[in-house]
Amino acid sequence: MDSNISRREQLRIIIFHTDTPAGRRFDQTLLAVILCSLIVVILDSIPAIHANYADLLAYIEWGFTAVFLAEYILRLYSSPRPLQYAFSFYGLVDLLAIVPGILAIYYSDAQYLLIVRIVRMLRIFRVLKLSPYLKQANYLLAALRGSKQKIIVFLASVSTLVIVFGTLMYVIEGPEHGFTSIPTGIYWAIVTLTTVGFGDIVPKTPLGQILSSLVMITGYSIIAVPTGIFTAELANAMRGEQLQHDCPVCAKNTHEHGAAFCSRCGNQLFPRVGEKA
Repeated sequence: MDSNISRREQLRIIIFHTDTPAGRRFDQTLLAVILCSLIVVILDSIPAIHANYADLLAYIEWGFTAVFLAEYILRLYSSPRPLQYAFSFYGLVDLLAIVPGILAIYYSDAQYLLIVRIVRMLRIFRVLKLSPYLKQANYLLAALRGSKQKIIVFLASVSTLVIVFGTLMYVIEGPEHGFTSIPTGIYWAIVTLTTVGFGDIVPKTPLGQILSSLVMITGYSIIAVPTGIFTAELANAMRGEQLQHDCPVCAKNTHEHGAAFCSRCGNQLFPRVGEKA
């Protein structure tokens, strides 16, 4: 019993820890296997290679699937809380790396879903000790949360505009000029408003061309709006993080938004431009 517990603990350290030589070697080997699996999937999508080596690549891919399945079982076995691991982010990603390989046995096209294994490359942050850089993503998440309502209002306004413009273009141009329905007009309005301009549907009448010009100008005028909203919220998030720093004099650790001086002792919180922090 003790030997089984010891073996399970050793597996847990190797599989889940990267601060040991064995753990680093395991994760580095795993990343190499994931990369090779992705290369096989990509090569199999090339018609000339698929025509000549489809069976060989399929066997290789089944081998990769067997390796990932064995790894997943070992993770469940060695984890002190198997269910918690199974429903964690990495646990679900590990499972998704296996399911397409099993589905490919019955549905050949499912093998291309194996490209989701690239998500497993996120483990490189653990192997290379890049986790501190992931903390910077908190700024982006805070900015997204702060700008959510503004972005929703913006999208609702843009949706209203494209419906109006699409309907007007359908009325003006009609089916004889390619605008066979209101949804087709809305599609044209989206393509034009976003300045993509595929050119598959174009207005032919002078009034339609005038409306098209108006949509283009409107698109240029609003395309920067979400960027401005997000940038402002990102600046607020970064400023909010700074305001959580302790005052260098009295050590107060929270301050009002936009404060330049400590509300307790009056000390300047941030150095002026050109001064050293």
